[in-house]
Amino acid sequence: MNSTVKPKNNDARALWYVAPGKAELRPATIGDPGPNGVLVRTLYSGLSRGTERLIFEGKVPEIEWSRMKAPAQEGEFPFPVKYGYSAVGVVEEGPAELKGKNIFALYPHQDRFVVQAERAFIIPGNVPPRRATLAANMETALNILWDGGAQPADRIVIVGGGIVGMLVAALASRLPGAMVTLVDIEPSREAIAKKIGVVFALPADAPGDADLVIHSTASAAGLTLALKLAGVEGTIVEASWFGAGMVNVPLGDAFHSRRLRLISSQVGNVCAARAKRWSTRRRLEAAVGLLADDKLDALIGEEVPFAELPQQLSRLLSPKAPGLGALVRY
Repeated sequence: MNSTVKPKNNDARALWYVAPGKAELRPATIGDPGPNGVLVRTLYSGLSRGTERLIFEGKVPEIEWSRMKAPAQEGEFPFPVKYGYSAVGVVEEGPAELKGKNIFALYPHQDRFVVQAERAFIIPGNVPPRRATLAANMETALNILWDGGAQPADRIVIVGGGIVGMLVAALASRLPGAMVTLVDIEPSREAIAKKIGVVFALPADAPGDADLVIHSTASAAGLTLALKLAGVEGTIVEASWFGAGMVNVPLGDAFHSRRLRLISSQVGNVCAARAKRWSTRRRLEAAVGLLADDKLDALIGEEVPFAELPQQLSRLLSPKAPGLGALVRY
């Protein structure tokens, strides 16, 4: 469809992934919010460079189609599909306690939308709307640290300085006495690491004997390095997602003799050790609150107008794209 079609008063426009390497803006009817809903005018949405690259390229494996489904997704994998999970907007219609408030919602890239009030998370006044687009990533980072059992005074190494890796590092640095190092192959990430208050190292200089290593590069080389950096009986958390890819890593060598523990982390479920007490809503509310840190603005990349998004996606989702990510501005 033509991306220049303008919505009616009760309509909106949404981004759809329609074929490998192709996306377009399509009209979306949003309807009446009703007594339990809110009408949101979107301010920003965050573009997930890792996950949405897989979707854009049609590389979501069929076995993961149901688990990968976003809360407000329309269509089905591989195409066409309306996808996204990091929207920030202002409530134009809804309950009095929400009307006029800035909220975060797990919603695709769309300029106006309706969700149930219970799925709208009020953004505190000390968290700017742009930074609030990191809420879903912060929720992932929180779950990763829970899965890894991070403790004060631990030696913690994060291999991979994307947005999630940076947020894990920022959270880990708040643990009293923790020695946190961020490792990445891209030297330019050092400036960002310094802004969030953690040590940076290239792979050749990464410190070993770590209590906890978190891997987020979605590469065999990165996971191999993570295994190497863990100390005896240390824990390695695999936090990246490889899509349909296969991974060749050395589980011989000293993997068994050092009694390493390799575990996965995925945000779809609350960490088992907390699942009895923590709902996903409580976890996301906590993540939004954890964004009240001005240093995290260093993780926010360029802004792209929503109307230009289909034409800009190839560049924005490229592995060689500058910066950590991008915001869609409405």
